[in-house]
Amino acid sequence: MNEELELILEDAGERMDSSIAHFEKALTKIRAGKASPMMLDGVMVEYYGTPTALDKVANVMCPDARTITVKPWEKSLLNVIDKAILISNLGFTPANNGEMLIINIPPVTEDRRRELAKMAKAELETAKINIRNIRKDANNAIRRTEDASEDLMKQYEEQVQSLTDKYVARAEAIMAEKEKDIMTVA
Repeated sequence: MNEELELILEDAGERMDSSIAHFEKALTKIRAGKASPMMLDGVMVEYYGTPTALDKVANVMCPDARTITVKPWEKSLLNVIDKAILISNLGFTPANNGEMLIINIPPVTEDRRRELAKMAKAELETAKINIRNIRKDANNAIRRTEDASEDLMKQYEEQVQSLTDKYVARAEAIMAEKEKDIMTVA
């Protein structure tokens, strides 16, 4: 019986960890004006008839804070990658120098920074909602546990709440860091 409650608590912790990981991944897609290879993560390239992730057919690097370079492993892919980046709707227009693609990241305006901060806050709210839903599921599972005393159930519900508070605080700390990153003019 106590084992069952421990498993519920452990499962809730794992699911909250997963929720935080998803939140962090969502934040990496919100660019703050600094170049990052992750900006091109969703780009798929036609490679011998098969859609393939860009990083599987080329080296994606950032020589400085405003530039991304894409050097394909096969020169024949240069135009295919160029086209894939253009149709990915990321707002980038690569320059082709015959060897590699060079993408200049424009500086972000103050209004755009505020907009990006709002987008990040929306992701934070989604993460918090997910964490609270996990708390609700765990508490319901605890209440459904047979042969558990009221005191024991209450004790585990308090542990779930403590876990929830810990993960919400972690999400808020990640958000504070991201907001600071977004609002900092490089």
